[in-house]
Amino acid sequence: MIYLLALLIGLVAGLRAMTAPAAVAWGAWLGWLPLAGTWVGFMGHWIAVAIFTVLAVVELVSDQLPSTPSRKVPVQFATRIIMGALSGAVIGTAGGVVIGGLAAGIIGAILGTLGGAEVRGRLAAAFGKDLPAGLIEDAVAIIAALWIVSMVA
Repeated sequence: MIYLLALLIGLVAGLRAMTAPAAVAWGAWLGWLPLAGTWVGFMGHWIAVAIFTVLAVVELVSDQLPSTPSRKVPVQFATRIIMGALSGAVIGTAGGVVIGGLAAGIIGAILGTLGGAEVRGRLAAAFGKDLPAGLIEDAVAIIAALWIVSMVA
């Protein structure tokens, strides 16, 4: 089950790179993820929660701008993979399988990046504009991230 949750949090990172680490940071801070004394114990500190939350909010806003580059350009894609790896590793650490969680997070981030771009493109075409598709993607990423973290708890 922990591998699936790590894969899913990676998928969230593919949709919204900073939502995944913000969710696991909140989970750690709230005590849902037992990370104290581990290599990712810093995720439960209020500073990590604040930083990732601010980055997630900025990303949610900036993603709706027409000047935002594609998630598939190298910098955007790499960021999603790194955040998926980190978030998957955090979930894996909580479940005792760090490397497995990291690998699952990477796979999820790749799938989420490519699949999310495809689904959003189709939704945008159906709506005739991108904003509704982007807002739906935001909602899916946030709800999924909260559900995933709560399932680890």
